[in-house]
Formats: sequence, C-alpha cells, structure tokens
Amino acid sequence: MSGHSKWSTIKRKKAAEDAKRGKIFTKVIKEITVAARQSGGDEENNPRLRQAILSARDANMPADNIKRAIQKGTGELEGVSYEEAIFEGYGPGGVAIMMEVMTDNRKRTVAELRHLLTKYNGNLGETGCVAWMFDKRSLITIEKNGVDEDLLLETILEGGGDDYLEEDDVYEITADPENILDVRGELEKANFRIETAEVTLVPQNTVKVLGDDISSLLKLMDALEDHDDIQKVSSNFDIDEDELAEA
Repeated sequence: MSGHSKWSTIKRKKAAEDAKRGKIFTKVIKEITVAARQSGGDEENNPRLRQAILSARDANMPADNIKRAIQKGTGELEGVSYEEAIFEGYGPGGVAIMMEVMTDNRKRTVAELRHLLTKYNGNLGETGCVAWMFDKRSLITIEKNGVDEDLLLETILEGGGDDYLEEDDVYEITADPENILDVRGELEKANFRIETAEVTLVPQNTVKVLGDDISSLLKLMDALEDHDDIQKVSSNFDIDEDELAEA
C-alpha cells in the first residue's frame, strides 16, 4: 500500500484502548445518527449505516444504543443535529493532517482545533491545502496469526479488494470505499478475524519526522483524536521505530 504511515499503526492500537473504555461509542453513535438522517434507518438500503452498525458491533456496543442512535437519526427520538466537515492543517515537521469532524457548533470547533494545532507547533490550513496528498480508501485489518496468505489474497480479490500489507501483528487490506462491505463479507465467510474496518484517508507518500518534533506531533495527534467533535484523523508522518520507542 502506497504511503503507509506510522499513524495508522498508532491509531489502531489507540482505538483498541478506547474501545475497552467505551470511549469509541460516542464517535460511532454520531456516525450511525448522521447516516440514518441522510439515507434512512434501513441498513439494507443504506450502506453507510450498515458499515456504522458493523463498527458499533465491533466495539461491542449494546443493541439498544444502536437502535436509539438510528431513531435519533430518523427523527423518531429527539437528537442533536450534526454538521459534517473536513479541516486540513500542518503539524510539527511539516506533516499533513486531515480532520474529519461532526459538530453541532462549527465556529467553536474551528477555534478549538486552531488552538490545539498552534499549541503543538502546527497550524490550521485552508481548504485543499493538504487534501490532494490523500486518497479515500477502505482499510480492513485482520489478525495475522495462522493466516494462509494465498487464501487471504484470493478472498480479498473475490470481494473486490486490491491488496494487503503485513504490518506488525495484522494484515492491512485495502479496497475502494464502495467495496468495503463486500470485502468484509468475503473475509468473514472465510473465517478471517476482523479487527477493524473503516473508510479512511490514506496518504500517497510519507514525511519522516525527527528529533523534538516527534514528541510534539504525538501529543498533537492524541489531543486531536481525543477531541469530542473529531471522528477521524489522518496524517502522512513516519517515525523510525527506535525514535518512536523513546518518544
């Protein structure tokens, strides 16, 4: 996969920790609500909602929570109206950062994101300043233990996926965004254990971060990922394993 960045690995591990604490529920509930509001509460006719519900189940979210989120989206229950937006900026070392947001107060969100970026030696940019550096892709990770790579590739291609990359203790599978449910379905039928599945922004190339910029960048990425209005953060940074361990 072109442009694989260290952030994808760090984010996956952080997501696992957040899931244990139930912290991921807020983001998933927002996604379900917005998906249901846009295209209705029938998951069979709403691929975005279907994917959001699968993410909720991956995070062990109770069925009642999922049902209420859908009902808030369809208007059966009272709920907050969220606006979707993407903000772009730069972090320490000149790395590109994309922030996918759902907010009920755009002005407040902009001010808070600008403050965070400035605090950690970055800056909020204009629309389009870094978006061209990323491609929208499906990214699915599965456990690596005991996997038959020939069967894995055959299954990926059968579902309409592209390829896979070995990364630490998982395989990362890429596909076009519209094929995520098909690829996931084929993997599940073949009994592969899925860890994560999402449509995300993948960098075309990476930027190496060195020295003091590493600590500032990691603190910034943590702060952005923890922000209540941010759904996803993507970046193109890369850090050597030795330097990452010392950060």
